[in-house]
Amino acid sequence: MDKVAVFPGTFDPFTVGHEALVKRALKLFDRVVIAVGKNLSKKTLFDIDQRLAMVNDVFAGEPRVEIASYEGLTVDFCHSIGAHYLLRGLRTAADFEYERAIGQVNKAMRPDIETVFLLTAPEHTPVNSTIVRDILVNKGDASKFLPSAININKYLSR
Repeated sequence: MDKVAVFPGTFDPFTVGHEALVKRALKLFDRVVIAVGKNLSKKTLFDIDQRLAMVNDVFAGEPRVEIASYEGLTVDFCHSIGAHYLLRGLRTAADFEYERAIGQVNKAMRPDIETVFLLTAPEHTPVNSTIVRDILVNKGDASKFLPSAININKYLSR
């Protein structure tokens, strides 16, 4: 049985921190499914197709990375594809408290799914999609916070 991890998120946009986490996870898991969430209550800068395309740009040459979109509970998505691991990155202590609570609730709902936390590399600690989005909206240069495979101007001009 393959060890499959789901890395869920809105990924609006996908950052260098996300990319680094997936690359590290490939050392631990046979496959990583990057699950791009459709959350109707969140206002996103990029639509779901753009976010999926960005992630595809980054991992186009990596057969062990799959990209999917989903709606609803993340643990239900994991269960539907037979994944037993849920991957989450931790940047700060505040992230831990938030993610721990979600992980415990997920475990209560789906005991067969384990949440695995990876610490963010120190250089990526301040990077998050909200900050990168703000830079982009204000026409700043966010290139150092985005994977080199993403040509963000292609997505901004739509």
